[in-house]
Amino acid sequence: MNQGVFWGGLEWVAWGFGGRPEERPQAGASSEPRGYNPRQRRTVQRCVEKWFSVRWTPVHDKDLYQQILGLRKPWVVESVELKREKQEVIVDVGLEGPIVLGCPDCGKAMPGYDHRECSWRHLDTCQFKTILRAKVPRGTCPEHGVRQIRVPWAEKGSQFTALFERLAIDWLKEAAQSAVARQLEISWSEAHGIMTRAVERGLAQRKLEAVHLLGVDEKAFRKGHDYVSVVCNLEDGAVQYVGDDRKKETLAEFYNQLTPQQLEEVYAVAMDMWAPYIEATREQLPEADEKIVFDKFHIVKHLSDAVDKVRRQENKILRKEGDDTLVGTKYQWLVNPANRAPEQRAAFNELKSSNLKTARAWALKETLMDLWSYTYEGSARKFFRRWFAWATRSRLKPIKSVAQMIKSHLGHVLNYLRHPITNAMAEGINAKIQWIIHTARGFRNKGNFKTAILFHCGKLQLYPH
Repeated sequence: MNQGVFWGGLEWVAWGFGGRPEERPQAGASSEPRGYNPRQRRTVQRCVEKWFSVRWTPVHDKDLYQQILGLRKPWVVESVELKREKQEVIVDVGLEGPIVLGCPDCGKAMPGYDHRECSWRHLDTCQFKTILRAKVPRGTCPEHGVRQIRVPWAEKGSQFTALFERLAIDWLKEAAQSAVARQLEISWSEAHGIMTRAVERGLAQRKLEAVHLLGVDEKAFRKGHDYVSVVCNLEDGAVQYVGDDRKKETLAEFYNQLTPQQLEEVYAVAMDMWAPYIEATREQLPEADEKIVFDKFHIVKHLSDAVDKVRRQENKILRKEGDDTLVGTKYQWLVNPANRAPEQRAAFNELKSSNLKTARAWALKETLMDLWSYTYEGSARKFFRRWFAWATRSRLKPIKSVAQMIKSHLGHVLNYLRHPITNAMAEGINAKIQWIIHTARGFRNKGNFKTAILFHCGKLQLYPH
């Protein structure tokens, strides 16, 4: 290095230690800047020597991967091989020194049997696939037979490291399995295996959790009468169980998974008026008739369907007479009054004040909504008796049919006053399930469908440790 340049740079360092140079050295001038005293020069030299004498310890590839993988003895990285043609990095891991083999099932010491070479996909290194290889010892357990010891970087039965599975799980939360498989360059079956293990892991961790408020609903698996039953926790919106079909045995299977203490801790169950669900709950849940709450939104849906049936029947008669009053009014009778625009309210006020049968059916439906605003059961029963008498005298067959259905289950309907719960959260879960179906472009296998629901809606602890 040119001495003039060197001292020219150091003169500004010297200024920080007291005494600014009188002026910077000019080109061709003496290399000794004027204004320097020997003490300042020695100070600067010591500082420079201190900084430039730092010895940077190089990190070797084996040490690098040892730290990246978080390996601790006796496991060590033995070699790292770069395969440019395959765009892969092969990391060989081995055991340093003799170890005591432990059975993965019971933890007891066991004598060695042999070694099995295994490989795992790890997170990519600069866009290169990273593969871990190791000869994993196997031992002979007196109780469980030949068993392979656990490795700290992956779970049993997985072909991927725990860190890679965490990445895949994050991707699977956002996209379809096929898309994730393409992006991570794994097969669809491997992506599905990661999802399945995540769900199994999460379900195993929440076995002892108590659930106080349950919601039971069905979801169509495909067109036709092919359903799955979905049980969710109404307190946090987590799906607890997904079962085949909507039979009595389906819901009974869920209850059988709970301990007697957990069954006692269930305070209420919201459901629609589906007989198999009612029977299963009565058989499995203590004091079930006081805990079953019929979802008010399902009851209102039955009434809305009855109003629409009255409208269609009346519209058919009116159109034969040349009267188009009800033409195009379907959704005016079904929409929530609070959601109407001001201009729509004026037009609908004229309809609902008319002598139409549909107007009477709509009035009956809207009046019954007050049932859920009562505090005391006695007052609510008195209100229902008056409403029921009005409904049966209305000469509207669809309304009378729904009124009889509600009367036969009135006790479970009025349980809402003690347990004000609905399946509104379950309906929100159904919307998310519909997104799952759309993203996956449908499911051929019901088992895969159930796994996807629990993965996305179960609020499980999905990540491997």
